[in-house]
Amino acid sequence: MAHSEPLRYLGYSGQELSPELEARIDAMEARCLEVARPASTSRAFTFEELPLELPGDDIARHLRGAVEVTLFAVTLGLGVDRELRRLSLTDPLDQVLFDAAATWAIEREADRMEAQMRSDAAARGLFCSWRFSPGYGDLPLDVQPALLAVLDATRRLGITLTPSNLMVPTKSVTAIVGLHPTPQPGLASSCAVCSLAEFCTLRASGVRCV
Repeated sequence: MAHSEPLRYLGYSGQELSPELEARIDAMEARCLEVARPASTSRAFTFEELPLELPGDDIARHLRGAVEVTLFAVTLGLGVDRELRRLSLTDPLDQVLFDAAATWAIEREADRMEAQMRSDAAARGLFCSWRFSPGYGDLPLDVQPALLAVLDATRRLGITLTPSNLMVPTKSVTAIVGLHPTPQPGLASSCAVCSLAEFCTLRASGVRCV
């Protein structure tokens, strides 16, 4: 059976799948993991030393009370984009299935990074907010050039921007995480429902990040 997460990005809500479709979904997930080359980078700053402006009320609320701010970027690489273009010419259904698998894969890589940040923060007695990306709320995509420049993401990861500030490779994520002296509202209250549980290194030692 195909993983539930790629299915979620296809709008799956319990419909019956034929064995043939399940096999194609599994094949596109495997192909995505084969061609993807995940890479990431991050930088942390004290709140006062943050070297870029983050306009908008939503990000201001998100970072209120933070003592540090971590910026990060993660990408699956251009191989995924090349495969999407190839499938668009040869098999539109497989392109849709591959795109869903790639969306799941990049979110999974971002989850991995966020889980590591929470672990590192907990070791210092700090608590992370959830990741907040340009384009969320009223934080505009216009901050992408400055954010990528601070991370040196073009040189380190090969991420560039279109004229409308969309990232290439398309399966890339940038995000902002606040580090706070107290637990933050809006995060999972239980490890059992936490989206980062797969990558958590804290539970074995009896430590919680919220």
